[in-house]
Order: sequence, then structure tokens, then C-alpha cells
Amino acid sequence: MAESSKIVTRLRRIEGQVRGIASMVENERYCIDILTQLQAVKAAIARAEDEILKGHAAHCVAEAIQSGNAAEQREKFDELVELFSKAKR
Repeated sequence: MAESSKIVTRLRRIEGQVRGIASMVENERYCIDILTQLQAVKAAIARAEDEILKGHAAHCVAEAIQSGNAAEQREKFDELVELFSKAKR
């Protein structure tokens, strides 16, 4: 299974979890149970984000470094800085 397929599978699993949480809210389940599931979804999203970031570093950033093209390297560096800057907000 290709990496993108694994990520899509992971995201579809998260999608199912979110639908389950919506159902829990509709059925007025215990708040702590809902919050526990929300934490699980946040953790799953973080793992998916990590995998995508690793792939970006392994492919896009690595290619920019290997190219020797300073402008391309700077572009990839700036993308990462912007991404991490947004995550802090």
C-alpha cells in the first residue's frame, strides 16, 4: 500500500470517528466520553499530519536540497517556517 493510501485510510477512519462523535452529541452522551473521543481524533489528526510532514521532508525538501537550486531550497524552507508559524497561532 502506497503512503498516500495509508494516509487516506487514516483520514477516512478519522472521518468515521467524527461522525461517531456527532452521534454521541445528538444522543446526549456523557460529556467526558465525548471529550475523550475528541482527544482521540485530535491525536489521530496529529499522527496524520506527522506522516504528511515526514513525506514532504523526504521527498519535496530532499529534492530541493539535491537540486542545488538555492531559490527552490529557500522556497521549501519558507514553506516550513510559515507552516510552523501558523501552528503556533
